[in-house]
Amino acid sequence: MANKVGSGWCWLLFVVLFCKCAEATKYVKYKDPSQPINARVEDLLARMTLEEKIGQMTQIERAVATADVMKKHYIGSVLSGGGSVPAPMASPATWINMVDGLQKGAMSTRLQIPMIYGIDAVHGHGNSYGATIFPHNIGLGATRDPDLARRIGAATALEIRATGIQYTFAPCVAVCRDPRWGRCYESYSEDPNIVKAMTQIILGLQGQPPAKYKKGIPFIAGQSNVAACAKHFVGDGGTTDGINGNNTVISYKGLLKIHMAPYFDAIAKGVSTIMVSYSSWNGVKMHANHFLISQVLKKQLGFKGFVISDWQGIDQITSPPDANYSLSVFDGVGAGIDMVMVPYNFRDFIGNLTSQVKGGLISMARINDAVRRILRVKFTMGLFEHPKANPSLANQLGSKAHRELAREAVRKSLVLLKNGKSDSKPLLPLDKNAPKILVAGTHPDNLGYQCGGWTITWQGSSGNTTKGTTILEAIKSAVSPSTEIVYKENPDAKYVKGQGFSYAIVVVGEAPYAETGGDNLNLTIPIGGGETIKNVCGSVKCLVILISGRPLVITPYLPLVDAFVAAWLPGTEGQGVTDVIFGDYGFQGKLPRTWFKSVDQLPMNVGDKHYDPLFPFGFGLTTTVAENL
Repeated sequence: MANKVGSGWCWLLFVVLFCKCAEATKYVKYKDPSQPINARVEDLLARMTLEEKIGQMTQIERAVATADVMKKHYIGSVLSGGGSVPAPMASPATWINMVDGLQKGAMSTRLQIPMIYGIDAVHGHGNSYGATIFPHNIGLGATRDPDLARRIGAATALEIRATGIQYTFAPCVAVCRDPRWGRCYESYSEDPNIVKAMTQIILGLQGQPPAKYKKGIPFIAGQSNVAACAKHFVGDGGTTDGINGNNTVISYKGLLKIHMAPYFDAIAKGVSTIMVSYSSWNGVKMHANHFLISQVLKKQLGFKGFVISDWQGIDQITSPPDANYSLSVFDGVGAGIDMVMVPYNFRDFIGNLTSQVKGGLISMARINDAVRRILRVKFTMGLFEHPKANPSLANQLGSKAHRELAREAVRKSLVLLKNGKSDSKPLLPLDKNAPKILVAGTHPDNLGYQCGGWTITWQGSSGNTTKGTTILEAIKSAVSPSTEIVYKENPDAKYVKGQGFSYAIVVVGEAPYAETGGDNLNLTIPIGGGETIKNVCGSVKCLVILISGRPLVITPYLPLVDAFVAAWLPGTEGQGVTDVIFGDYGFQGKLPRTWFKSVDQLPMNVGDKHYDPLFPFGFGLTTTVAENL
């Protein structure tokens, strides 16, 4: 009897193990990379519960993300907001440990759907300490070099991947029509044709789609590339008075011609995602605009990637924000937003959306459309086959090759507005062998100011916040060993006159800012910059270098200066500035936007009926290579 019982248990154990093995080896179509992507998407979608689908539509901030949260709520995406890092000055290994730890939670779910991690790498991998920081988009627009943008995109993708991240909320393809807007430096130009051309950066971030690739389908070439995000759809650069998130008043024809134009090119290049704008169009919040998101973007333009909200974007549908969160969820998802950047109160979002679907307020067809798009991007980028980071890419962060590329970008972005008080007596290129040079201003020895917003922190900050070369350090390296460099932030005129300086280099400009923090109705040179220009340039020959995210009021100072350079927000590689002012390379940058005389003229853009600029769109003097090299 005992033998029979024993043998019975053995047989039962065998059956259980056999079934488990059979289940483990059972063919699952969505896990088969040889299957067409659409077949994989549909197979997985058919297996998913409502809870799993809504989880995929939810993007949460890393501060509230844990492996358990990922598993319990089937979270589809995590992000780092500006300045949100796993540790101060985190190494690639620290980033990877965090991202892979969250991915482990996602992959422990029933269907093992990997999460996608997003970050604002808008001028290089700016959140990451030690990354290469490229010029902000306004500077790249001055280069008129789409292939340079492509190469920057490829370098940025590698640095993002070096930290285990697969998705960037870039590029911004806004067409900034008013420099009072705090995000104007994120725009390549006031001219939609330049913005359209610079969408070439998408091919660097994501890779080049093959010939005859179907328009509108997302494309990511491989594990050295990342998913890109064209933003902010649509009209963010045209708001009244340049106020961030304000109302853009323009006809549909005008919207298509100016603000929609870059999206045609982004979609044609296979951009994976598109982010919705905080702003309104003719009084309708973009996050609730079903016509533009679902009818125009998805149907008419044929965009097949996923549409993502901005940070707490649906909350701002109501006024005041978050006044009726249930309504915000209904309007936002109903408008066609596929993934919602919650980012903190994800349980409220999940609960509201679940009850609205179960109550018949939001259809399963709308949910399936959203999840289908999200899965399409994840399958396209190979995330199911490669959910974890590749640690061998760690050495790409801040690499020498990428810094040289950034230096090239700085050189090409500089716009020379004045060179000499008369055409016959140019100041530039500067003499490297001058006996004594004064360097003045708030900006020559401040890497944080040089990089601007979206650098290490959301708003950016003052000081040597990351690795790089300041303009002052670059000046010291560029001149003759026998040249004496004196740096004083704001010397008085008497001091300047009595020191025997050959000439002065004054570097002034804006302190860092981002988004609404940069909205500015007066656009004067801040932080005492104007006073420094007067003290120095009234006393000795001087070059003024303006570090700013947009044109500022310079009319009062221009007669005083011998030479004036718009350097925008050049990033970590200050040598790019000295390469040009000392004549190793010639100036070639052209204004990507109109330089106004006074703010009373704003908004004023090229082609306007009453166009009376200080310097017109496209202006930029040139120089030749110096003979004293």
